[in-house]
Amino acid sequence: MTTLEQFLRAHPDLRFIFTGGKGGVGKTVTAAALAYFFATQGKRTLLASLNPVHSLSSIFAQDLTGGEIKPVKGVNNLQAVEVETKDVVARYRENISRRVREFLKWADIPVDPRPFVDIAVTNPAFEESAMFDKMMDMMVQEKEAFDVIVFDTAAVANAVRLIGLSKIYGLWLSRMIESRKEALSLRVQLAFRKDKVMEEVKKDPLLADLLSMNERFNQVKELLTNGTQTAFFFVTLPLALPISVVKRFITMVSAYDIPVGGVLVNGILDRKVAEASDEEYLRNKFEEQLGYLQTIKQDLGPMVRSFIPLYPQEVVGLHTVATVANDMLHYMPDFWEDL
Repeated sequence: MTTLEQFLRAHPDLRFIFTGGKGGVGKTVTAAALAYFFATQGKRTLLASLNPVHSLSSIFAQDLTGGEIKPVKGVNNLQAVEVETKDVVARYRENISRRVREFLKWADIPVDPRPFVDIAVTNPAFEESAMFDKMMDMMVQEKEAFDVIVFDTAAVANAVRLIGLSKIYGLWLSRMIESRKEALSLRVQLAFRKDKVMEEVKKDPLLADLLSMNERFNQVKELLTNGTQTAFFFVTLPLALPISVVKRFITMVSAYDIPVGGVLVNGILDRKVAEASDEEYLRNKFEEQLGYLQTIKQDLGPMVRSFIPLYPQEVVGLHTVATVANDMLHYMPDFWEDL
């Protein structure tokens, strides 16, 4: 087993960290702890929540709302932002609407653009597309200001779709650019100005916009698939459903060539606490946990990087975040090797 500490030491150039998993497994806590660790190592760190239901403010016990990057009080080098989904979607909707109107205008199509705009902005993946666009902005625009960016993503299905859009997005952009070039070329040819084709192509604002988007996408794609700079960590509890979700989506993320950093197992019940308890329920839960940990070791063993104990209180405030960060690096259940 390669521990999280060993993994991070072997990947000193990591810049983009993603945490994913089933809802309620502790993604935000682990993202906060990872960001805290990098910040305490002297790295300028940004913790970005892409989760529509934010909880960074609760975890750090300070106001991080508003969609703006804010310093986390009490720890040097750490800033955080809770990305406001509504604002991102609204801006993305306006950008898409503008592009559709420009396309119809420059194509000389005399129709009402509103139905086309409605179709473009009401597809089922629109919100995820908007968040992917925001993620690209942050990876490109903030990479000079920060040494490390930790993304707290939504539930794993959304996270995989979000990152999986990298391939779809690229294919769509490539096709749109080629279609636009063909349309402009045909328009110039019909006007008997074949020598002006490239000149017209270069003047087209929509094509310039698409080319700019494509350049930005290619930058992000290169970063997302770079195993020295990017890692996706899956968080699970020792329970059947979260384990099955992680197994399924590790395969999906790998198919998109996104480097998987490993699996972080959260909520480990301590053996001594269980055995010393008079509560039969607690002892039974410990035995149940052993069975699930055996499944994790059998199916995901080489990918397991870290264990986080089950705490007697909620993780709130810098002190508890620091505790989680330390345990992620150093805690090891005494029964793991015997499973």
